[in-house]
Amino acid sequence: MTTVLTPTGGAPATPDPDATVPTLGQAGRVRKGLTNPVASVVALVIGVLWTIPTLGLFVQSFRSKQAQDSSGWWHFNGFTFDNYRHVLSGSQNILSNLVNSIVIVIPASLIPIAVASMAAYALVWIDFRGRDWIYIAIFALQVVPLQVAVVPLLRFVVHGAHIGSVTIIPEFGFAGTVAAIWLAHACFALPLAIFLMHNFMSEIPRDLLEAARIDGASHGQIFRTIMLPLLRPALAAFGIFQFLWVWNDLFVGIVMSGSNPSISPITVSINNLQNGTSGAGGELLPAAAFVSIAIPLVVFISLQRYFVRGLLAGSVKG
Repeated sequence: MTTVLTPTGGAPATPDPDATVPTLGQAGRVRKGLTNPVASVVALVIGVLWTIPTLGLFVQSFRSKQAQDSSGWWHFNGFTFDNYRHVLSGSQNILSNLVNSIVIVIPASLIPIAVASMAAYALVWIDFRGRDWIYIAIFALQVVPLQVAVVPLLRFVVHGAHIGSVTIIPEFGFAGTVAAIWLAHACFALPLAIFLMHNFMSEIPRDLLEAARIDGASHGQIFRTIMLPLLRPALAAFGIFQFLWVWNDLFVGIVMSGSNPSISPITVSINNLQNGTSGAGGELLPAAAFVSIAIPLVVFISLQRYFVRGLLAGSVKG
């Protein structure tokens, strides 16, 4: 027997045809669209096509110069380990430059993360005059080409800042040191880092911070104990992005380490394998390339689960 509940003194309740039917939010629709079979097949095809050049480079890294020059990589002939021996322990050793890249990339990734997280906190949660204009100005700096700004930055690092005969900022003494490369990469990374952190922090409920303020927590305590744990996906996402950017950079490495080749990153040493127009050493490029991608590949695989979460933070609601 079925019992129908009725309001007191009235007729049985009937569904309201005008009632709003719950629908998926924007985030749900995006998730559903990206997980349908067609999207999966398209992603698989793109992944295969994207991997073919990498496979070719990997095969070439084990082929002799004669085999590389005489036939395509799909012939799978002329296999040798001499290319790796040359770049790891021979006359074209790049291990010292690999160490230089590690020395460069870690501070160049941590410095903008630290500065951007504090700047984003101030722009989101501290009320002061002109903060919106400051955020817009920082966001607009992303359109400044790297090639336009790196030479003035180098002059600033070497000579400081002067107005006429008055010294505004003395020279840092960073010329010819890895600190100059750290500073360059940190400056160019800050606009994007602040943008990502700002978007992520904007999604955190204000009630959480107000409760902490009522309990007597200062901004520093809130930032350390509440914000940093919540920011972990965004920090990891930008850390991966910055790590890969700095590791693969050639232009800044050449400009900032030009006066001291001993601090050149691995990208500069790989570029130097091509001696003039003769192409001598060109057969070592595939092997050197695979040596150079080993560390960033490990970093990306280790932190990949944070990458998409951090980049999409604040981009969709629902």
